[in-house]
Amino acid sequence: MRNKFDKELQLLNNELIEMGALVETAISEAAKALLEQDRALAEKAVNSDSEVNEKEKDIERRCFRLLLQQQPVAADLRAISTALKMITDMERIGDQAQDISEITIRLCQETYVGSMEHIPPMAEATIKMVTRAVDAFVAKDLEMAHAVIAYDDVVDNLFIKVKDDLIALIREDPKNGEQAIDLLMVAKYFERIGDHATNIAEWVVFSITGEHENYKVF
Repeated sequence: MRNKFDKELQLLNNELIEMGALVETAISEAAKALLEQDRALAEKAVNSDSEVNEKEKDIERRCFRLLLQQQPVAADLRAISTALKMITDMERIGDQAQDISEITIRLCQETYVGSMEHIPPMAEATIKMVTRAVDAFVAKDLEMAHAVIAYDDVVDNLFIKVKDDLIALIREDPKNGEQAIDLLMVAKYFERIGDHATNIAEWVVFSITGEHENYKVF
């Protein structure tokens, strides 16, 4: 019975890695489409959100089967409940990549009014956070999870730089305002992706230690 349960847990880990890869691709394609003003790639990124949603449902079903059909001990329950929390955040990451791509579709015929200097590093930082958060869960690596949580400061600082640049553009010429607001929303979506990756890492800490910074479990 335990061997079967362990195999199911491994399949769960594999599916989480697959979902993580899907959202990493979604972020990457959304950022590339934005920077290159590639409408076709942006539309592809929008449509790929359905695949993320389906993967979330698959993992959710597997988690419920594990809870109902097996006899998980405390550590197993923490792993399964963490997986359920993780997929919620990953699904929202997929939604935000979709939101970025929808803005790109609106802007693809316009000339960008300012520098896109800080948005590519934001995208790279959020992809790194998502990848490492999922890796930390699979490897049960507490140090890596804490590193992801700390790295959110990098994304937050980049968001501030983007915001300051866009405010300066609007002050320089109010006609830049509409596009500047769109680009600020893009930066905000990347910042939220970083927050979701942080959430994932915090639940990884819980899965390993039984403690969560924002929840009193017992």
